[in-house]
Amino acid sequence: MSHHLSGPNLRSPLDDARLDMTDLFAFTVPGDRTVLILNVNPVAPTGGQAFHPDAVYRINVDTDGDHRADIAYSFVFSPPHDGRQTVTVHRATGDQARDHAAAGQTIFTDVPVNFDTEAATAESGPYKFYAGLRSDPFFADLDGIVAKFQWTGVDWGADKNVFAIVLEVPDAELGPRPEIGVWGRVSVHQDGQLKSVDRGAHPSLTAYFNAEDAKDAYNAGEPADDWDTYRDPWSAVLQHFGEYDPQAAEQALRTVLPDILRYDRAKPAAYPNGRTLTDDVTSARLTMLTGGKVTTDNIGPHTDLLPHFPYLGTPHTN
Repeated sequence: MSHHLSGPNLRSPLDDARLDMTDLFAFTVPGDRTVLILNVNPVAPTGGQAFHPDAVYRINVDTDGDHRADIAYSFVFSPPHDGRQTVTVHRATGDQARDHAAAGQTIFTDVPVNFDTEAATAESGPYKFYAGLRSDPFFADLDGIVAKFQWTGVDWGADKNVFAIVLEVPDAELGPRPEIGVWGRVSVHQDGQLKSVDRGAHPSLTAYFNAEDAKDAYNAGEPADDWDTYRDPWSAVLQHFGEYDPQAAEQALRTVLPDILRYDRAKPAAYPNGRTLTDDVTSARLTMLTGGKVTTDNIGPHTDLLPHFPYLGTPHTN
């Protein structure tokens, strides 16, 4: 999967789907604006009827290329009541952006979360925002992957939903340079501490590269440490499965380590330069893992996407 079920043993972190990142997207739209999307809760709403009220959902942005957050948008949700929930959005910079807690300027307060098929959106100054149930844009022949590339032609995500967090900001909001780096994180208050339980940017990394006993540590880690921590074990994975030589394996990993989605907004978004909702990231990862021996799972993007904010499709009701 792209980033679904990113805890040990192909389960959600802490066995709680509300805390499970599924995908991260970053692309631009007309009007010199950048869209950032963080999806969570695979197979929503089965895994959880609302966002976790003790969690901090976060989109981090590196504006100077040092692999550390310079801007962080944090999303904190109220306890659900009678099927309703609200969300408050914070924008932090500097040292506050590097702390996992919600901090900084409040840019939205108590915005209603959408749990039905409506795409009611909110605006505040230059920002557009949406939080709620949408169709999952992730597409892949997962059964075929499990069956060692005996393709079934079935798109696992065709009828799935997620909880989406969608924020649209002016390009200038993210610094003067067109190049940015983006990653998501989910933390939860537990035993008096804020614990990071999921994080990531590039699709389908932890599922393929991290051993089960390494996933919790990865989810708690910082991208700035990724190269030193994961270069050797992940190179070994590529050498085993893709028959890479050591130098080629290390070169391939430079695209995904540190686990930050790099995006030069002066160029069209197309993974791994940012990520749009129609980018075939499954085929990209299969190509990488197999050293080019398997280049596609023959599944195309979803056709229910919206041409306007919040861009994700209407949730499936069956």
